[in-house]
Amino acid sequence: MDWGTDLWDQYDVIEKHTQSGLDLVEKYVKFVKERTEVEQNYAKQLRNLTKKYSPKRGSKEEQECRFSSHQSFMDILNEVNDYAGQREVIAENMILTICLELSKYLQDLKQERKTYLSEAKKAQQSLESSYKQLESSKKRFEREWREAEKASQYAEKTDQDINATKADVEKAKMQAHMRAHTAEECKNEYAAQLQKYNQEQSQFYFMEMPQILNKLQDMDERRVVKLGQGYVSFADTEKRVMPIISKCLEGITKAGTSTNEKNDSLALIEQHKSGFERPGDLEFEDYSQGINRASSDSSLGTPKGPLDLLGKNKNKLWPFSKKSKLPPPPLTPFSSPPSPANGPPSPKFARDPLSYCLKEINKTVKPRISSFRTLKRTILTPGKYMPPVTEDFGHLPPEQRRKRLQQKIDDIGKELQKEVDQSEALEKMKDVYEKNPQMGDPSSLEPQISQTGQNIERLRGELQKYESWLTEAGGRGETINYSSHSFNNNGAHDKYSPDGAHSDESSADASQAIYAEFDDDFDEEEIVNPIGECTALYSFQGASEGTIPMQEGEVFAVVEEDKGDGWTRVRRNNGDEGYIPTSYVNINLRK
Repeated sequence: MDWGTDLWDQYDVIEKHTQSGLDLVEKYVKFVKERTEVEQNYAKQLRNLTKKYSPKRGSKEEQECRFSSHQSFMDILNEVNDYAGQREVIAENMILTICLELSKYLQDLKQERKTYLSEAKKAQQSLESSYKQLESSKKRFEREWREAEKASQYAEKTDQDINATKADVEKAKMQAHMRAHTAEECKNEYAAQLQKYNQEQSQFYFMEMPQILNKLQDMDERRVVKLGQGYVSFADTEKRVMPIISKCLEGITKAGTSTNEKNDSLALIEQHKSGFERPGDLEFEDYSQGINRASSDSSLGTPKGPLDLLGKNKNKLWPFSKKSKLPPPPLTPFSSPPSPANGPPSPKFARDPLSYCLKEINKTVKPRISSFRTLKRTILTPGKYMPPVTEDFGHLPPEQRRKRLQQKIDDIGKELQKEVDQSEALEKMKDVYEKNPQMGDPSSLEPQISQTGQNIERLRGELQKYESWLTEAGGRGETINYSSHSFNNNGAHDKYSPDGAHSDESSADASQAIYAEFDDDFDEEEIVNPIGECTALYSFQGASEGTIPMQEGEVFAVVEEDKGDGWTRVRRNNGDEGYIPTSYVNINLRK
């Protein structure tokens, strides 16, 4: 069944139907565009939401991310941000696979439909033109036939009229004959035009229009298939990102299950443990006794607890009050100043006992009050007052100070090890330059060697300084042996002792120490498995100690790759090992 056969007379219906199909495609494209705008706005709002609740750099919330609950919340924000990214991917794919593609296809369909309708219009106009010619020939035939009949009747009437002359009769007969001949010609023309029209009409209804209608049918069916594919793409676009969205949701679930209350409690302890001892019991102060040495020593000389510092503020015993202040302690003029251990009191004390008592109070109590006030401001109200940061981290509580010092020692140790390795590499390179002047100038390395030596000495000093502070703070006070060799100011290699000092054993000649180091590399080390292969690009004489000669095209096993000094350690099949220039070979390392 097709439109050309079954709907041959429904051209107007087909025209409206095809137009309606194109309108539906355009409507669906607009629908998808608005859907993508919804997805993009949704993703944008999700990103703004995650940005709003993400901690700012250096803020208090960022410092609390070490707790599992805070870290899980950060993971959730990251997963939501990734989820927003997938919504953007959905919008982008819908634009590319549906909107742009269908819009382009819609334009092609419109142009194709326009072409078919134009062909149908031309065929219809041609048939109408032929019909007009048929009508014209028909009317002419009808008119000429009537004129011929009139002429024939007039000739007969003239022939029967006795008054008519012979000439009039001949003239009337001639006129009737001419009219009859003209009518016959019009009849033949009409018959020919009718035959032509019938042929054109048959071709129009049985060939031209069915073909055009079938083309419109094919176009509309292709439009339906393409639109159906667009409907499927609408779902497939989201299905393709569903695995990633599922992973985002699984990540949120994992973040929720990864919270650990015990670890959070331990992290809080590690972060804020001060290491201070709890205050002891307060002693009873008997104000009913006279001035005596015992009361003076107990009440004024040495405060025993926080109450001695808080004075009359007895209702705020706990150090957690945000607005508690430290008024000066009450001074009791009736307290007895200390008396000499042997003999009578001094004349100065005898003359002015109250003045002597106040001076002793200023010497003993005030410094302790000041230190406790500093401690109170440091521990209890950090938001209002922060003590000055010192190099030895003395502003921190004991436990936190030990951790910071240990961390600083570890950092200095790593930096020291790096400097030591660099000094050893420079010494090796200098030795090679001395034996092979064509490869470089040894004196050009002196500034780097000198600077490296200064850096090592500086780092050693800092390491000893921080270790002494760590020992003072109650830490281990142990020095890590970061390298078997160190570098002194003169460019020679010294043993680095565990306590951070130089050992007494040293080499008198720097070059001999370097040669000994090369000998240790080749004689005392165990056989190392090769890490790759290399092929010689050029020949190398290998005249200096520690190097081996090679010929162009020779293959070696790589034992140790270049550490930045321009030399690679290789091994022959016979077991010979040595250094060769890295730029002379093509190296292929095993993965």
